[in-house]
Amino acid sequence: MKLRLVGCLLAAGIFLLSGCMYPEQNLAKNQIPYKDQLQAVQTAVNDYRKDNGGLLPIKTKEANTPIYEKYPIDFKKLMPKYMSEPPGNAFENGGIFQYVLINEETNPTVKLLDLRMADTIRDINLRIKSMGYPPYKSQISKNVFTLDFKKLGYNQPPYVVSPFTHQNLSFVITGQAEVYVDYRPDLYHALKTAGNQVKPGEDIRSLLVRNSMFVPAFSLPYTIDAKTKEPIFLDK
Repeated sequence: MKLRLVGCLLAAGIFLLSGCMYPEQNLAKNQIPYKDQLQAVQTAVNDYRKDNGGLLPIKTKEANTPIYEKYPIDFKKLMPKYMSEPPGNAFENGGIFQYVLINEETNPTVKLLDLRMADTIRDINLRIKSMGYPPYKSQISKNVFTLDFKKLGYNQPPYVVSPFTHQNLSFVITGQAEVYVDYRPDLYHALKTAGNQVKPGEDIRSLLVRNSMFVPAFSLPYTIDAKTKEPIFLDK
């Protein structure tokens, strides 16, 4: 019995060690947005759609799910006929990206959603829950505010790295205590090259998606200020 117990413990130890080693060895490929992997998924989606009367291989989400998180690809529907397995950088295969669809009705296009943003938002929400209420700091727009992160226990305000410009992006919160990434710095940069293609009242987040592999995950809608032509939150 003792020998059997020792054997089980040794086996468990080896399993745990191998499990800890796996992410370290595969960290690089799990975090890189390869264009060929994106294209492989796009081809699989196109073939699935053709064979299934226009249906899309997506997971069902609630109707009020934000647009860029609303259509995650269901790799179970693509395997094994259209793909042998999800890409190595996909969440389903240990990666940090969620493969999603945009333009689902007119031109279903595969993009990437960086899930590291969700981890930071989750931490902010846990701190707000622990505090009992969100410590609003200042008002930016009609229903958008900054947070007093010091009251939430942060030494420095948290941030995420933009997949579009690689600059640091901060967080905002709504009056309903929903935390979002603030993409105004990215949009300011995008508007410089957009010219007069956008008008006040239009959601300008598509400017970020147009020439990128990514979507502006966990974002509020934005438009431009009629006078300054700078990005502002779109009041609904």
